[in-house]
Amino acid sequence: MSLTELSGTPQPEPAITAEKPARAARRTSPFGALLLRLHFYAGILVAPFLVVAALTGLAYTTAPQLDTILYGDQLTVAEVGERQLPLAEQIGAARNAHPDGSITTVQPGDGDRTTKVVFSLPELGEKQHTVYIDPYTAESQGQLTTSFGSTPAVTWLDDLHRHLHLGTVGEHYSELAASWLWVMALGGVILWWRRRGAARAAARHLLVPDLSTGKGVRRTRGWHATTGIWLTVGLLFLSVTGLTWSRYAGANFADGLDAVNARTPEISTSLTAGPTAPAETGGGHEHGAAGAGGVVESAAFDRVLGVARDAGLSGPVEITPAPEPGSAWTVTQVDNTWPVNKDRIAVDPATGAVTARSDFADWPLLAKLSGLGIQAHMGILFGLVNQILLAALALGLLCVIFWGYRMWWQRRPTRADRRALAGTPPARGGVRGLPLWALLIGVPVTVAIGWALPLFGITVLAFLVIDVVVGAVSRRRRPAATPVSPAPARR
Repeated sequence: MSLTELSGTPQPEPAITAEKPARAARRTSPFGALLLRLHFYAGILVAPFLVVAALTGLAYTTAPQLDTILYGDQLTVAEVGERQLPLAEQIGAARNAHPDGSITTVQPGDGDRTTKVVFSLPELGEKQHTVYIDPYTAESQGQLTTSFGSTPAVTWLDDLHRHLHLGTVGEHYSELAASWLWVMALGGVILWWRRRGAARAAARHLLVPDLSTGKGVRRTRGWHATTGIWLTVGLLFLSVTGLTWSRYAGANFADGLDAVNARTPEISTSLTAGPTAPAETGGGHEHGAAGAGGVVESAAFDRVLGVARDAGLSGPVEITPAPEPGSAWTVTQVDNTWPVNKDRIAVDPATGAVTARSDFADWPLLAKLSGLGIQAHMGILFGLVNQILLAALALGLLCVIFWGYRMWWQRRPTRADRRALAGTPPARGGVRGLPLWALLIGVPVTVAIGWALPLFGITVLAFLVIDVVVGAVSRRRRPAATPVSPAPARR
C-alpha cells in the first residue's frame, strides 16, 4: 500500500499561475490525477481508522500467549496422566461445581488440555460459563465466563478490535477501515508504479527504497511506498477477510454465497424414528447433563464420543447435545490449525448410529476459503508464524501511515507569505479530463462497488461533495486574473 503523493504540490506563484498547471497537465493523465486526489483524501480521512484497526489488531495477535499467562491454571493440567477418566465422571464433576444451567457443549481434554464443559444460563445472554476439568483426575480447575469458546481477555480484545466496545455503532469503524484498505493499497501500488516506471533503471526501487535522493520528502516517499509494496498482498487479505464478517458488506457477502450455494453446509440432526429414550446406564454416572430440551445421562457423551472416534474424527472435538428430544447430537472437529480438521457427524445418542455426516473436503470452495481466511485473520491457522505475520503487517501499516502524514507535513509551504501547517491537495480536474468511455465504465463499476460495500460508497460520495465544496470556495476566494496587455508592435 502506498499513500504516495499524499501532499500534492504547493500552490504556484502568481506569475506562473497559467504556466505551471499546464506543465502538470502534460505530465499527469486524467486517470493519474483522479487516483492521486482520491488517494490523498483517503489517506487523510480514512487513515485514522486504519491506525485504530492496526493497533487493536496488533494487540489481538498476543491472544494465545495472553491466555497462557492469565488462564494457564484453567486451560492446562498440572500433570498429564496415563489414562483419561470417562466423560461421564468429568461431566459429573463439572455439574457439582456448577449446579445451575444446561450443558450446551463439551470439549474433551486432549493431551495437557483440560476438558471444557460449557453451561448456558438465561441471564448470561450470548455468553456462557465454562468449567474446566482435569480429564485425568476429574477435579475442577476453575470456571470462566466465555463467549463462543473465547476466554474473557480474548473476548475483550476481540470486541475492542471489532467495535471498540461500542456495540453496533462501533462496528462502522472497522468496516470503514476494511472497505478502504484494499482501495488505498492498490491505488498506492499504481501510483508508485507510474512514478518509477518512467525510469527503467530505478525499477528496482519498487522493492528497495531509494535512499540516494538525500533527505526530505523524497526519502520519506521511498520508505513509504516501498514498504507499502511489500505489505500489499497481506493488506488485501486483511481487507477481504475483514469484510466477510462485517455488518453491511458481510451481509452482502453472505447473500452472494447463498446465491451460488457456497455456504458452509448444514448437518441434519433429524431422527426420522422420532424421540428416543436415553439408554439405561449404571455405575452412578447419571448426573443430569441438561441440554436445552431436557435431561440426558452423562454417559451418553462417552457413547457419542466413541462413535465419533470410530468414524474418524480425531484430535480435539466438540460434542453438542440435541437442543430438543428426538434430535441427533453433533460432534465437530475443532482443530483450526493447518491442516485443519473440521469434519462433523450427527449421532443418535441412544443407538450410537451416525445419522448424517459433513466432511470439510466436501465443502464448496468458497466456504472453505472463507473459513480458512477467518482463521488466518485471527492468527490461528498457522500458529505462531501466523501471529508474527499479522503483527508485522500491523506494524508495517502504522509505519506507512506515519510516513504518509510526514510527507504531507514535509510538502507544506514554508515561505513567510505562504506558510501553512501541511501540504496542499493534488490538483483538481481529473474527472473532467476523463474520456467518455472511462466515465461510462467507471461510474457503473463504482456504483456496484458502493452497493456491495455500503460504507465505501457513502464515503466516496462524501469525498466528492467535500471536493466540490472546497473547489467552489476556492474559486470564490481566488482573485480575478489581471489581463496582460500585449506589447506594442515595433514599427
